[in-house]
Amino acid sequence: MSERGVNVVIGGAAGQGLATVGRLLAKALMRAGYNVAVSQVYMSRIRGGHNTFAIRAGTAPVGGPDEEMDLLVALNQEAVDLNAHALRKGGLLLLDAELDAKEAPSLSLPLAELAPEAILRNVAGLGVVGALLGLGQDVFETLLSETFARKGETVVARNHAVLAKAYEWAYSRNVPFAALPEAEPRTGRLLMNGNDALALGAMAAGANFCSFYPMTPGTSIAQALISHGAELGVVVEQAEDEIAAINMALGASYAGARAIVPTSGGGFALMTEGLSLAAVAETPIVCAVAQRPGPATGLPTHTEQADLNLVLHAGHGEFPRAVLAPGSVEDCFHLAHRAIDQAELHQSPVIILTDQHLADSLCAVDAFDLDALPPVSRPATHAEVGDDYERYAETESGVSPRLLPGFGPHVVVADSHEHRPDGHITEDPDIRVTQNEKRLRKGLGLWRDALPPQVSGDESPDLLLVCWGSSGDAVREAASVMRGHGVRTGVVHFTQVWPLRADAFLGEFDSAREVVCVESNATGQFAALLRRETGFGFSYLVLRHDGLPLTARYIVDRLDARVCSSPEEG
Repeated sequence: MSERGVNVVIGGAAGQGLATVGRLLAKALMRAGYNVAVSQVYMSRIRGGHNTFAIRAGTAPVGGPDEEMDLLVALNQEAVDLNAHALRKGGLLLLDAELDAKEAPSLSLPLAELAPEAILRNVAGLGVVGALLGLGQDVFETLLSETFARKGETVVARNHAVLAKAYEWAYSRNVPFAALPEAEPRTGRLLMNGNDALALGAMAAGANFCSFYPMTPGTSIAQALISHGAELGVVVEQAEDEIAAINMALGASYAGARAIVPTSGGGFALMTEGLSLAAVAETPIVCAVAQRPGPATGLPTHTEQADLNLVLHAGHGEFPRAVLAPGSVEDCFHLAHRAIDQAELHQSPVIILTDQHLADSLCAVDAFDLDALPPVSRPATHAEVGDDYERYAETESGVSPRLLPGFGPHVVVADSHEHRPDGHITEDPDIRVTQNEKRLRKGLGLWRDALPPQVSGDESPDLLLVCWGSSGDAVREAASVMRGHGVRTGVVHFTQVWPLRADAFLGEFDSAREVVCVESNATGQFAALLRRETGFGFSYLVLRHDGLPLTARYIVDRLDARVCSSPEEG
C-alpha cells in the first residue's frame, strides 16, 4: 500500500447498516494506530437510495475524499453498478455471491454461509475486510463487545462467532491484496464528526443554551448537545420554527446564558430579523450554519459552499459580525469555542459557517486539551460599574459594559428600537447617529481579532491555491499532487472569512505567478468577496456545485486542463 494509504468504500441503500459497519471499521483502524478520515454521501431517504461511506486510512496524514477506491464493499447491485469503475489498479470489489461483479476484480463472499442470520451478515463482511487490511481480529472483538454489551452476552458471542468464521474464510483464500503497513497503536484518540466537535467546543466555552428547529445538516449539533450536555446543565429546546429559535436564544443570552443556534441556509434565512435584533440590542449570539445546496430545499443531504453571501449580508440595517469557517473537525471544536468568546467580547453576532461534508465527516482526533483553551470573555459585574450605569454607554471600542439583569441594584434595559445610552427608546437624530456609530466601531475590534489564513507549501510559488472552510484538505492534497508534477505550489486556506485582514494575505497573493480560488459553489462567492475588499483578481476559478465534496483529483484535473470557470474580468 502506498503512502496515500487505503480508501475503503461501503456502498448500499439506507437501512442496510453501512454506516454502522463503517463506523466499526473506522474505529478499528483508529485504535490500530492509523490516521482515519471518513466522508459520507447519502440520499434524503430513510430507506433505499444509494449511499456511500468512504474510509481513508494510513500511517501518514490522510486528506479529503478520494475518488478512486482500493476496496469497494457492495451491499447491493446498485453499489456495484455505480462504483466498480472507480476501483484503483490493484483494487478489489467485495460482494455477496448473489451479486454480479460486472467484470471488476472481485471476491465473492458466501455471506449466507458465513452468517446464516441475515442481521449478522454485515459483521461477516467486516471480518473479511479486516483480514484483507491486516487488522487483528481482537480489535474487532473488543469493538463488538462494546457495541452490543447492552444486548447481553449471547448477542456478543454470536457476533464474535461470525467474525471468527469470516477471518478464517478470508485467510484461507490467499487474496492478493496489499495490506496496510503496520502502525503503532495509539490511545486517547476520538472518532467524531464536525458537528460533534462543534458542540463540544461550544460547551467547552460555557455554552449552556441551544434553541433550534430541525434542518439537515445542522440538526445533529443540537443532538450532540442533548447527548453530552445534560450533566453540564445545557438546556436544549426544539422551537416551533427558526424565528422562535433565534428569539429564544436572544432572551436566554440577555439573561446571561451563552447561546448557540444551529441551522442550515433555509433556516438561517428565517433568522435574519433576529440577527438584526441581536445587533441593535448588543446581545451575544452564535449561529452555526451548516450549508447544503439550494435554492429552497435543493439537495438537503449533500454539500455546497453557497451560503457565504447570505451570512455576510443577512439582516436589515448596518452592523458588524464575524464569520468563521472551520476547515477540519479540530477546527470545529476550536472555532466554536472562539465564536462564543468573540460573541461575548464584542456583544455581536458570530456565525460559524460549515457544510454537510464537514458536518458529517468523521476523523480520528487527539483528545482536546481543555486546560489549554483561553478563557472566555464574561459580562461585567455590578461592582465593576459605577452607580450611574448605562447599558449602551459611549465607549471608544463601541463595546459597553454589559450587566446581567437581576444580579444587583442596576436596571438593565435592552431594546430593539433605537435607544438612548440607558436603553430607553428615542427618535432623537443626534443620539441615533452616536449609537449607530458606537455599534459600528465594534467592527474594528472584530477586525483586529480576525484570524489570518493558514499558509502552506512552496514560497513564491508558480501556482497559489486559495480556499476556505471544508475545502482545505482536498486543496492541500491537490497542491501536493501538483508539486509532484513539477509545479511549485502553495496554499492559502481561510478559516475566518469575515472580517478580512488584507495585510495577512495579500503579500502571499502578490508573490505567486498564478493565483486560483477553489470553492464549492457556482459563482465564486469568496473570490468575489476578496476582489471587492482588496481589488485582487484571480487568474481563474475552480468551482464545484454538483452536491459532492471537492477532491484532489477533481481539482487537479481542472488545473491540468485549465477547464475552469471563466476568468475574472480585468
